[in-house]
Amino acid sequence: MTPEQPPRLPPVAARATRRGLLRAGAALAASGALPLRALAQEPASAFPSHPVRMVIPLPPGGATDVIGRLLGQKLGELWRQSVIVDNKPGAGTIVGTQAIARAPADGYTFGIVISAFTINPSLRNDLPYDATKDFTPLSLLGFPVIALVAIPSFPANDVAGLIAKARARPGSVSYASLGIGTATHLAGEMMNVRAETGMVHIPYNGSAPAYNDLLSGRVQVGFVLLDSALPHVKAGKLKVLAVTNAKRSRIYPDYPTVGETIPGYSLESLFGFVAPRGLPAPIAAKLSGDLVKVIQLPEVRQRLAELSVEPVGSSASEFEATIRSEIVKWAPVVKAAGVKAD
Repeated sequence: MTPEQPPRLPPVAARATRRGLLRAGAALAASGALPLRALAQEPASAFPSHPVRMVIPLPPGGATDVIGRLLGQKLGELWRQSVIVDNKPGAGTIVGTQAIARAPADGYTFGIVISAFTINPSLRNDLPYDATKDFTPLSLLGFPVIALVAIPSFPANDVAGLIAKARARPGSVSYASLGIGTATHLAGEMMNVRAETGMVHIPYNGSAPAYNDLLSGRVQVGFVLLDSALPHVKAGKLKVLAVTNAKRSRIYPDYPTVGETIPGYSLESLFGFVAPRGLPAPIAAKLSGDLVKVIQLPEVRQRLAELSVEPVGSSASEFEATIRSEIVKWAPVVKAAGVKAD
């Protein structure tokens, strides 16, 4: 043995040393001092090798949940791995979105974001994450149609009638939304500002609890996703007064837009997918590419159209640009409405 050569350990001692190093590395990873992916980076070609978690920041049963499960099913078929849907509602989608931000950046947790993701930065000063820095954008799924609905006994059948009733007795009309900071919330506040309706906001954590109160008549009107309302409309339990999008829905052109009564009024929502910040580029590209693949499937596009969603399936960079532009777009709307959720 020369002076430059270290002494060779006996086989048993060498194995013990390797075990010690692995235990030390695992302990560092568990403590957060060393990212787990630093120990062994899974190649993108092998991803995913075990079940993946999709976080949905709203309760089960609503339109967002239905769409998430549809995409999860198709991704599972593509990957031959289970996609486990994890509903985490609360605080205007903040609870679920924070869960995405805090997950390991290994690709095995990603989730849905809706317009609240780009509204909340203007609405709240206490966000536990930064929408532009703490996430890896993956793809813009598309734009859903938001509808203004009312219970059958509500005396107005259109936006003009709603405005007249609300102005006649300020504070007498309450409207349901899918949560503070969602596009459905701002849809009502924008109407209050532009038409001086003085409606009272009643927020819910998603579609299912909102419909519980709408269908029972405890709330008279609501801003909801059109798709989730249609079964109740067909059953005669709700009626559609208008849609908030800039143009009439291509699938349901008979429903007027709010802007046809209130000039300049238009409001659109969005669905997209993000992962935690720091996702390795090859895994991010694989996730983004596979999401686009399933969004572009003819049967998925048809189902999304049936769900009143205009499908997109953008690249990651395009979605990142959309996120930034939407944050800028919502800021003056929130300011004009005088809404703060802190």
